[in-house]
Amino acid sequence: MSIPLVVGVDGSEASLEAVDWAAAEAVLHDVAIHLLHAAARNHEASEVIGAAAQRARKGAPAARLSSEVLHEDAASALVDKGRNAFALVLGPRGLGDLAGMLLGSVSLAVAARADCPVVVVRGAAEHRGARFGSVVVGVEDGDGSGTAVQFALREARARGCRLVAVHAWSTPFGALTTPQAPPWYALEAHRRPPEQVLDDALRGAAERYADAPVARRVIEGPARQALLVAASGADLLVVGARRRQGHLGLQLGLINHAVLHHAPCPVVVVPQI
Repeated sequence: MSIPLVVGVDGSEASLEAVDWAAAEAVLHDVAIHLLHAAARNHEASEVIGAAAQRARKGAPAARLSSEVLHEDAASALVDKGRNAFALVLGPRGLGDLAGMLLGSVSLAVAARADCPVVVVRGAAEHRGARFGSVVVGVEDGDGSGTAVQFALREARARGCRLVAVHAWSTPFGALTTPQAPPWYALEAHRRPPEQVLDDALRGAAERYADAPVARRVIEGPARQALLVAASGADLLVVGARRRQGHLGLQLGLINHAVLHHAPCPVVVVPQI
């Protein structure tokens, strides 16, 4: 049996929208759905699970469906279930979060600690409903994007849409910029040309998913802005996260925090393998 999509539910509308998204994803990948409600004390757990199960069956009537109620910390319970999950799917905010919060504490904690991809289902209905035909993946210089690129290409192929690979770069402070000066990356042997960063990140994965069309975007400027702009016309934004050396969890830097808080579409944080 395949490992399931695990969906965190708490009775909020945001968590039910996450169930809707997970149901569509389960159909795309032919995986089971596991609904998880975790709270220290909740006398309405059966109602919460029941409403979520009804939404899941409506969206994916043929999918295998299971549910579970745990009386423990929600973030810890989800991270534990994520050790054997296709992905963890969450809403951006839950019932216990303060009004006006861009991202709830549980969603942020799970994204920073999970061993599997974590999907935070953000955005309006048009972005959650796969209407744009585009999956965006952020590509950084180094080895932190490989698993994210593979995940994004698999999503694009399953959805029958294109992948937009975005790499943003900035000229180092103090670099020569006159017409007579050599390119800045020729001055620093450890930095690769931006186009090469994209080519290297996509080479192996693109061959494996050759039927998924890929558009490359090299953008000079802040990566946060480049990804948020690209996400405005996307159904899904995928970013990678390096594991902390000597510590549990992932390095959620400024870019990941920015997209998790502000992206107009669902965001996936994919741990580097």
